[in-house]
Amino acid sequence: MEKEIVDYTLIASGVSVMVGYHIWLLIRILKYPNKTVIGINAINRRYWVRAMMEDASKNGVLAVQTLRNNIMASTLLASTAIMLCSLIAVLMTSGGRSESPLVVLNERSQFSFSIKFFAILLCFLVAFLFNVQSIRYYSHASILINTPFKKIRVDGHHQRLTTEYVAATVNRGSYFWSLGLRAFYFSFPLFLWIFGPIPMFSSSFLLVFMLYFLDATFELCWTEGNLEYHPQRDEEEEIGK
Repeated sequence: MEKEIVDYTLIASGVSVMVGYHIWLLIRILKYPNKTVIGINAINRRYWVRAMMEDASKNGVLAVQTLRNNIMASTLLASTAIMLCSLIAVLMTSGGRSESPLVVLNERSQFSFSIKFFAILLCFLVAFLFNVQSIRYYSHASILINTPFKKIRVDGHHQRLTTEYVAATVNRGSYFWSLGLRAFYFSFPLFLWIFGPIPMFSSSFLLVFMLYFLDATFELCWTEGNLEYHPQRDEEEEIGK
């Protein structure tokens, strides 16, 4: 009974640490985007889309190739996720159990192993779905980014809405790609859960520690207002020179 209590406490603590960190990261991105890598990348992607759409005839090929590279990255992760799902499904149906001496404080019943494999399977299924959505948004953006919005209407407000919509589409594709990658990250502690709650608990803290240094920025803490992109103003200054 005491072993089960320790098992459940360590598992709940590990999951709570990972979930709590990502809730903190989400609040940080929404309130202080310029202090997170995800927020800074989203800001720069918006200006990149604006720059690409300023001259679609020159930058169209570059923009499509860049988006195609992102589609290939998402396709690779989606293929890997669905392949691992198939492998885990085979392990679940075969009824294999671990008798490794590395297992520490772990419940070795068939039901507990089914729960662990199902949790890992769920992570990879979520990763697959997120990466498929990422491919969807990137595919839409590869067409929208070459839209000749300047020839459609002369209304500046309409042009701004067009570039903002394309930038939002590109950012959504990137967000789904990041979420799919996070699902892969979540699978590591769940995989170590097979060997016991202690490896799972330790890996959860180690994962959060590593993700903090990957998500937070310590040098590029500038504000969004300093990054305004004014192509017409730059052209006027060059002409004046």
